[in-house]
Amino acid sequence: MKRAISAEPVLPRATKDLSDDFLRGSDFPEDLDPFADGVLMKHQAEWVADKSDLKICPKGRRTGITFAEALDDTLIAAAAPSAGGDNVFYIGDTKDKGREFIGYVAKFAKTVAKELVEIGEFMFKDQLKDGTIRDIPAFRCVFASGFRVEALSSRPENIRGLQGIVVIDEAAFHRNVRGVLDAVNALLIWGGKIRVISSHNGVLNPVNELIKEARAGKIPFSIHEVTFADAIRNGLYKRVCTMRGKKWSPKAEQKWEAKIRGAYGVRVAAMRQELDAIPAEQEGAALTRVLIERQMQDGIPIVRWACSDDFKNWPEESRTAETKKWCEENLKPLLDKLDHRRQHVFGEDFGRKGDATAIVPMEIGQDLVRRTCFVVELHNVPFDQQREILFYVVDRLPRLSGGALDARGNGAYLAEKASQRYGATVVEVQLSEAWYKLEMTAYVMAFSDQTVILPKDADILADHQALAYVNGYIKVPDDHRTKGADGFDRHGDTAIAGALAYFASRADLESFDYVPASQADQFNDNVPMFEQPASGGLIPRISGGLF
Repeated sequence: MKRAISAEPVLPRATKDLSDDFLRGSDFPEDLDPFADGVLMKHQAEWVADKSDLKICPKGRRTGITFAEALDDTLIAAAAPSAGGDNVFYIGDTKDKGREFIGYVAKFAKTVAKELVEIGEFMFKDQLKDGTIRDIPAFRCVFASGFRVEALSSRPENIRGLQGIVVIDEAAFHRNVRGVLDAVNALLIWGGKIRVISSHNGVLNPVNELIKEARAGKIPFSIHEVTFADAIRNGLYKRVCTMRGKKWSPKAEQKWEAKIRGAYGVRVAAMRQELDAIPAEQEGAALTRVLIERQMQDGIPIVRWACSDDFKNWPEESRTAETKKWCEENLKPLLDKLDHRRQHVFGEDFGRKGDATAIVPMEIGQDLVRRTCFVVELHNVPFDQQREILFYVVDRLPRLSGGALDARGNGAYLAEKASQRYGATVVEVQLSEAWYKLEMTAYVMAFSDQTVILPKDADILADHQALAYVNGYIKVPDDHRTKGADGFDRHGDTAIAGALAYFASRADLESFDYVPASQADQFNDNVPMFEQPASGGLIPRISGGLF
């Protein structure tokens, strides 16, 4: 663990040891020797000894990994360039974490490097995506080696601009976790290293996804999982006793652990997440995987269409012709099979270039179960062609009794066009807090009541797992993103479309069949509806009733 310490001239330093001011509420004995046997617990020593470029530690709370990281970073910053010295950037989830980390580094520097490093607060220049600069308060320890340890008190956007070793502490609680993780990978190009340390924040958090990918061997991260039980087994309570002047005994240790765990009460999932490093599927999540999969069935088609970027520049007639051809080949066979005796509804969640547009038609069965007929997913499809596809589907839904479309942002155009075409049958929905509280709750309850059926598909499963409690109501968190099997970004698209379809199915609306004006005179009231000619047009006929 020893490193060569730089013998270069010492930089100007503060005349007063300020580290105690930074170690707020921390117990750090003046005579602590970090190299002494037994000072570091087994899991701490293993973390420091691992020199991998990429390391990740899913952990229980207060297990001492950040303490060990501070020691390692002190050795690195104090070392000469020839001995592997480098700059270190610590990014915590709170300002106090940064202060505490810098305090640890300063204390270790005094012990290890035998120098009183300069501690200071400064403004870190962070360049945003639009080119503007913002100042982030940060703390710094400067070593005689010329290297420094900086703790940034706010998450920088321009992490790619950092060069050295980057430590992301409590990564699962950062505002833009995925953006942080994506950005630090650029550091590897010039020999940088990445350390990710975090307790869990739900099974769907990107950090948990990163851990699963590492365990599957998809990414070259070295994994160190440290639970509260591991830390106790490695001597955590013995250190607590030493700090507090108490006598250690196995019985006292068991009583202490029971007290810590008992403080969570009935919140067993929270206790397991925070202490045992087991991500809570219910911690924030509105639906469990088991509940979703129970309501999935084989054989329900999913039709996906992704357009190239230049498709929008085709002549209008060519785009329309290509779209009609796609609809005839992919949607008509599915629409022809629909049961004309049943009412149908649909929901639509709009996306243009980033997320997908999802169209989810549902059949209302005689048992009142809403069964998904099929799912349409559109990626990078121009506005006009989305309108043509939506109209192609809805025109042919037997006994249309309702539809609901996401009217936020760019989705307002398609929602307005649908409302103009179908009248009061279709609702333009602004996905507000009030709507989420009422309608998304009802949709989630449908899984417990077994009154909704979805296609059996991994992407649709992930979309519904994304539904979470945010500020007391259920929605897809704004910063939640997943990658579909096709490589495109997803933002819970089919979950939103499904919820909108379910919402439409609960409205007290009459059902309509739409037939072409040219066929209106041919419609025979004496022939059962499901034996009528294929519908598709603008002339509505009221069917009334549920069945």
